[in-house]
Amino acid sequence: MEPKPSTLAPLPEENQNQNQDQDHAPAPSAFSSKPIRPPTQTSSEKYSPLDWKGYFDQEDDVCIPDSNDVFHVYTAGKEGPVVFCLHGGGYSGLSFALSARMIKEKVRVVAMDQRGHGKSSTENEIDMSIETLCKDVEAVVKTMYGDAPPAIILVGHSMGGSVAVHVAAKKLLPSLHGLVVVDVVEGTAMASLMHMQKILSNRMQYFPSLEKAIEWNVRSGSLRNVESARISIPGTVTYDDSQKCYRHRARLEETEQYWRGWYEGLSEKFLSSPVPKLLLLAGTDRLDRALTIGQMQGKFQMVVVRHTGHAIQEDVPDEFASLVLNFVSRNRIGPHGVEIPGIRRPSQPHT
Repeated sequence: MEPKPSTLAPLPEENQNQNQDQDHAPAPSAFSSKPIRPPTQTSSEKYSPLDWKGYFDQEDDVCIPDSNDVFHVYTAGKEGPVVFCLHGGGYSGLSFALSARMIKEKVRVVAMDQRGHGKSSTENEIDMSIETLCKDVEAVVKTMYGDAPPAIILVGHSMGGSVAVHVAAKKLLPSLHGLVVVDVVEGTAMASLMHMQKILSNRMQYFPSLEKAIEWNVRSGSLRNVESARISIPGTVTYDDSQKCYRHRARLEETEQYWRGWYEGLSEKFLSSPVPKLLLLAGTDRLDRALTIGQMQGKFQMVVVRHTGHAIQEDVPDEFASLVLNFVSRNRIGPHGVEIPGIRRPSQPHT
């Protein structure tokens, strides 16, 4: 019987011996070909800066009357209450860019570059006392909205969370309807102050390019979301002509005299703030005794966000945005509340 000819394609090395008897052709190996791999990105491509315009709607400079202070803000959204965002020390308003893209679908968003940070310019960049930082927020809101401000939800991360708590406790904003504090509690913050100068001095101080600044923040673990880092990190550095490189914009190491004032008594001020409150934490180990008792008594809502670092709003922006919008909806913040499918609204008492 004649053997049937093989239906398998010849291996590359067989092409040189096409006259060889097909009966003795070796079977092709599963490992004889390499899978097609997608083209790899270079480091400069992977960590290249992204424009904020894909996330916020516009940026503005808010000039404070009777002073030389100018605060830079990023805004998004057209209607509803205002989620007013305060970044942490060393960050910028762009820290909230990714979450703003989702939040603005339901409410308005304002993210402010605080004193000594981002594109803001003030007469005294080093005066980061809690009193001054609170007055800055009050002045920006007053300048932006005059005597008829909309309902405002203050959202503060780390140092910005401290500022938000103090503003709420001092009742500086008459239209304040809610307070969201992101990963800062008094006990942990006070305990970490003794290590802060060492942490600041051990970080990389100079970067040859924006791409390297972004890459360092991701590789060091400061931020876990590459997309967010590509937007936010350019706002945290400035070009130093004398060194011909980039350095950190905020001179935090020169503000040590104010650090204790940011966090001392923070838990009690948070608990006494006369508005609905939400505390977002990256781990339960951050909860101190006063907050543990307050949470058990139902004085505020607390959510522990898993799989994230300190910058929750950057690492998991979609989850962060959902938590903020749910908070706004459940507390019916704003003149007509915020309708979000799937969220049960609290029943209103009959009159």
